[in-house]
Amino acid sequence: MKRICIVDYGMGNLRSVQKAFEYLGFNPIVTSNKDEVEMCEAIVLPGVGAFDVAYKNLEKLNLLEVLKRKLNDAIFLGICLGYQLLYEFSEEGNCEGLKVLKGSVKRFPKKDTIKIPHMGWNKIKVKNNSKLLKGLDGQYVYFVHSYYVDNKDKEIVSSTCEHGIEFDSSIEKGNIFATQFHPEKSGEVGLEILRNFGGLI
Repeated sequence: MKRICIVDYGMGNLRSVQKAFEYLGFNPIVTSNKDEVEMCEAIVLPGVGAFDVAYKNLEKLNLLEVLKRKLNDAIFLGICLGYQLLYEFSEEGNCEGLKVLKGSVKRFPKKDTIKIPHMGWNKIKVKNNSKLLKGLDGQYVYFVHSYYVDNKDKEIVSSTCEHGIEFDSSIEKGNIFATQFHPEKSGEVGLEILRNFGGLI
């Protein structure tokens, strides 16, 4: 079995991601070592917190270039902030991202009818061709975020969600998969998503 690497850059609930994969029978490593990341064929980039701080942490750990290289061939899963970091720019901290995917990260517009951050369970609308979310249309998953991704290429969007506006809640492009929600906090549905990811490795 190919080894799953969970990238530790000081910005995530790594233990819950690790435990979820272990529960499914995988044996992931958690590392901030760029050489270990380089050697893995499956990479998970989780994340909770501020975009600009996350980018700087990746830079300090010399992980930016290795991640960009590995995104060309490794099976990749970005979770929450790890999804947002794939893009060109974020309004959070006015910071550039990895620029692997085209689009930007924007703050939810203020509306009296919605709370920011978007926190808790919400329903996703899944596109029929999704590999990661197959059979999960209309299921509820767990979100915690104040910013959302606006993809330039809507063809890669694998699910959307409603919170004041409709936003892109996950993407799939070749070997790259990413979710705004937290599969590791989404109960049986989340485990099914991580099981599907493991099946792609």
